[in-house]
Amino acid sequence: MLFLTALLTGFFGSFHCAGMCGPIAFALPGKKQEGALFYIGRLVYNFGRILTYASLGILSGAFGLGMKLAGFQQSISIGIGCIIIASVVFNHMRVGGISFNPLKFFSSELVQKLFKSKSILALFFIGLINGLLPCGFVYIALLGASATQGVWEGALFMALFGLGTLPFMFGVSILGQFLSSNVRSKISKLSPFLAILIALVFIVRGLNLGIPYLSPKIQTEQSEIKDCH
Repeated sequence: MLFLTALLTGFFGSFHCAGMCGPIAFALPGKKQEGALFYIGRLVYNFGRILTYASLGILSGAFGLGMKLAGFQQSISIGIGCIIIASVVFNHMRVGGISFNPLKFFSSELVQKLFKSKSILALFFIGLINGLLPCGFVYIALLGASATQGVWEGALFMALFGLGTLPFMFGVSILGQFLSSNVRSKISKLSPFLAILIALVFIVRGLNLGIPYLSPKIQTEQSEIKDCH
């Protein structure tokens, strides 16, 4: 259930984040006249993004594992759900906020050299850097990765999140803004509801209701001390 949530978060989140990552994907170096190399380059760029997400998932999963070993596996899941709901409410009530222009971030000399390069490796590094850009849905996904309570599970969660963003981001890198702003706006309006749904999944998961896959029963094992005579 959690891993399906990761895919859906990535898919719907990609429409919401089109304003940040979309221009970067559209501005990638390369021309369609290059044939297969052009499309391979776009895939390599997205692989770089997904690899960064998976690496962050390792850290997030390690945190969740630490909480699990400390006996807080249920509390952390409920807490994650509450944090997501609070962030949605805060974002909805916010009048102003901190604006972030990704193109300014990508205007540094080093990154500009990557954009001017025509090598596949340059596109890979652009993807790696792109994965580090601040994004609300990435933060939500990282919270979800910590709920997996495992290092490799966290990496898999974030990799699936990245795969969920692939259809839209790959399309943008090839066709530009292939969806009208009106369509993207309508899909983006679903984002808060998706975030709330994800939060509820985490909260229910932490309630230990004994529902297979959704809220599995976690038995607390107590070690028995046996006296040997």
